[in-house]
Amino acid sequence: QEQLVESGGGSVQAGGSLRLSCVASPYVYGTNCMGWFRQAPGKEREGVASMYVDRGSAYYAASGRGRFTISQDNAKNTVYLQMNSLKAEDTAMYYCAARSEGSCAIFRDYEWNYWGQGTQVTVSS
Repeated sequence: QEQLVESGGGSVQAGGSLRLSCVASPYVYGTNCMGWFRQAPGKEREGVASMYVDRGSAYYAASGRGRFTISQDNAKNTVYLQMNSLKAEDTAMYYCAARSEGSCAIFRDYEWNYWGQGTQVTVSS
């Protein structure tokens, strides 16, 4: 059974918007942190945004600061990533992740212990 399922990716022109969704199993959603990472072809996976599920505190890596917003719907065990003013360099596979311990503000991917399969975002210029 999948623990994290992403959706909402697609192709969009530069300047457009997308909203990604991540539905988590109840166990995973209640652990500690939920977050978003991305990996572009030929590049390392990098953090985008995260939040403490219980208090709603959000954190943004450099890649997600300013144009992206993370939010949650506790009734649906869902975390969202609203992406605005998209640029070609935002093209990547976007992954939802969760970590059961540690700080949500730390985006070292090896410290996050649950991962979704990813959803592709392609931005054309």
